[in-house]
Amino acid sequence: MSRTESAFHPSPAPQIAALNPYVPGKPISELERELGIRESVKLASNENPLGPGDKARAAYAQAAMDLGRYPDGGGFALRQAIARHHGVDAGMVTIGNGSNDVLDMVARTFLHPGRESVFSQHAFAVYPIAIQAVGATPRIAPARDYGHDLDAMAALINDKTDVVWIANPNNPTGTWLTAAPLKDFIASLPKTCICVLDEAYIEYVSDPDFPNGVDWLADFPNLIITRTFSKIHGLAALRVGYSLSHPQAAELMNRVRHPFNVNAPAQAAAIAALDDAPHIARSAELNRAGLAQLSAGLQALGLAVIPSLGNFVTVDLGRPVGPVDQALLREGVICRPVANYGLPNHLRISIGLEAENARCLAALEKVLAA
Repeated sequence: MSRTESAFHPSPAPQIAALNPYVPGKPISELERELGIRESVKLASNENPLGPGDKARAAYAQAAMDLGRYPDGGGFALRQAIARHHGVDAGMVTIGNGSNDVLDMVARTFLHPGRESVFSQHAFAVYPIAIQAVGATPRIAPARDYGHDLDAMAALINDKTDVVWIANPNNPTGTWLTAAPLKDFIASLPKTCICVLDEAYIEYVSDPDFPNGVDWLADFPNLIITRTFSKIHGLAALRVGYSLSHPQAAELMNRVRHPFNVNAPAQAAAIAALDDAPHIARSAELNRAGLAQLSAGLQALGLAVIPSLGNFVTVDLGRPVGPVDQALLREGVICRPVANYGLPNHLRISIGLEAENARCLAALEKVLAA
């Protein structure tokens, strides 16, 4: 028996053995290598098709001149910039290697075996991974119209519930909650229960009744807001996210935060991106136009589209998604099947450039007609 074929004897923790890992969207390079095609289009990972703005690119390039030094482990300048941007104290900011890292910190800080955590059906796949990884028990509330049913979530909360997770807008469905019912729900939680409000896509939203969770931090010490630079800021490759919370919650999470978890060029680019209002506006406008383009095109194909406030749209194909997804890949179009979210007939399509959206619609029409 060769070294690579020898038996593996160590046993993982039971909760790790039972985990289903997060599966990211297929990279363009992998698709082109597997199928021998060129000029493919990736609309699978909710990325900003414009990428970062000029300010962030310049800041990154400058910081990359000194790669031999460790970054500021506490992210002082970045936390100060985030605090100024939101009008809060820097002691309320926790930085992460993407917002996924912050979500994991929440679980490691506030959950443990014997405790429970509540989230919605069709919610972000990282929530159950974070919960199970620390040995806590996930409690899943059934969705209503593909989105969060706050009454169903409230019914699962008991004296063992330590964390509740809400994505607004939700990924992968694009659904959202308006201000009044969401605020009432948070107010109804036990004071010992953390509410994580995941606002990764909030910068794309223009609905006047859409809540900004930052406005509620003073009212709810048990509220943690998470944000990311991967979406509208276009820094997905750099992995920068953060949370805003009560200073005591931030201090506790920083105890489990890994040192140097956000690299120096990423910190520099994120600081610059926060102040690049023109790039944010261009990205939001491109997304509004692309969302309308894709939604209208999908409906013209006779498909049911879930209304979305994110930078993606999820569509019911009326048939199992697997064969359609594989056929689209052969056409050089990468989208995201979401059968693992309990949506076996649905495909999530990120908003791309106008020509990319058009190519996706043409490919989907061809595949569905075959």
